[in-house]
Amino acid sequence: LTDAVVRTAPRIETVLGTLRDFLGDAVFVAHNASFDLGFVRAAFERDGRGEYRPTVVDTAALARRMLRDEVPNCKLSTLASRLRLDHTPTHRALDDALATTDLLHLLLERAAGLGVLGLDDLTTLAKLAGHPQARKLTMTSSLPRTPGVYMFCGHRDEILYVGKATNLRQRVRSYFGRDDRRRIGPMLREMQTVRHLELPDPLTAEVIESRLIARMLPRYNRAGTRADKYCYVRLDVDSAWPRLSVVKDPSAKGAHLGPLPSRKIAALVVEAMQSVLPLRRCSARLSASHTPAPDAVSCSAAQLGVAMCPCAGDADRRRYDDAVRNALRIFEGDAGPITEHLTARMTELAAAQRFEEAAMVRDRLSALLGAVRRQRLTATLRAAGRCTVRQGERTWVVDHGRLVDVVVEGTAGRALPVDPPDAVDGGAPLPRRHVDETLVLAKYFDKHADRLQVTSCTGEWRFPLESPPDLRLAA
Repeated sequence: LTDAVVRTAPRIETVLGTLRDFLGDAVFVAHNASFDLGFVRAAFERDGRGEYRPTVVDTAALARRMLRDEVPNCKLSTLASRLRLDHTPTHRALDDALATTDLLHLLLERAAGLGVLGLDDLTTLAKLAGHPQARKLTMTSSLPRTPGVYMFCGHRDEILYVGKATNLRQRVRSYFGRDDRRRIGPMLREMQTVRHLELPDPLTAEVIESRLIARMLPRYNRAGTRADKYCYVRLDVDSAWPRLSVVKDPSAKGAHLGPLPSRKIAALVVEAMQSVLPLRRCSARLSASHTPAPDAVSCSAAQLGVAMCPCAGDADRRRYDDAVRNALRIFEGDAGPITEHLTARMTELAAAQRFEEAAMVRDRLSALLGAVRRQRLTATLRAAGRCTVRQGERTWVVDHGRLVDVVVEGTAGRALPVDPPDAVDGGAPLPRRHVDETLVLAKYFDKHADRLQVTSCTGEWRFPLESPPDLRLAA
């Protein structure tokens, strides 16, 4: 095309209204679609007709994936000639559109051999067909487009990986795209079969995923397989002089915050609390009648004025009891006073351009608030007791933080494919093996509280919780 050819043509604005009506919500098919679509979008926006975001099928991208070994290049003219399409492109709108239609029909036939059964498969095929393991795409042909859990299995039918999906077929096929995670390539090479469980909704799928991961410990899963690394922050309130510590398992005595994802996070939580509350840091066992030795020396934290040291006689009972009470407020979900103190300290350091120190305070506060929020979420759901929660056609039955049943209106009831973990005393700390499931449910109910109908509850329903504060540092 030249300027002379289009000089007498009407401007695009004269046909935009008709064009927008014609396009409607149809799929936009083009050869090198980003080029054509860019001009169309710009024209619509320039004319005040809003954004145009259609589903796009790019025949050039599909041809590069499926035909690159048969043709020297993927120009439309080359493809039309080599593949003997019915129409020949001439750089004129109608001829090129007809040639693109011929090419699309041919590509659809080829794509069927790669398990393409719908538009969602086709739009992702350009990313998938060139994958080294693309031949395994045929394993996805029987997967439904429904919520559920998928399992990648190896040579001996061992479970390599467990995942959840809103759309099983689309999610599993996405692994053959541009996923650069280091573990994906080796996992797909080992994978020999794909198994799946259809489930009523994404929430149930996430719960069943967490149960399967906890029981099978698949080699390629990381999230959900580390319950043995979870830990608690403990305040031994039965001690004469309570102190904070990080423990792997909760005890019958003491207050516990957790379980938390790692010792690193637990240590940050302890540091956050110790930076505000002058609790002792020494690990000596002290009785109520403890008498310090005459030559006892205060620990370094006490000498710096950030902790009391009762083992050396450097502790005021009333002040220490106040610190313990404030610590217990945090364990009960109220981190307000300590949050205000640490936020002010972080802001002060940032204003003085001491950004590394400010970031340390931020990280400690972030860990503390995350721990407290986890505690509040799980405690709130456990306090609800046995409850029946409805959203749309689905009803979940939850018992002290465990999903025990799901009912979909108009369908025959069926048992969950994986049994829930054993029940625990509502007053005891949440066990490590329970926390993932309880958090999944609590986060969902908290996020969607305005759309839920609680039809029965043996305890107290207190969702939603207030949002945590924003801890970003000012630039």
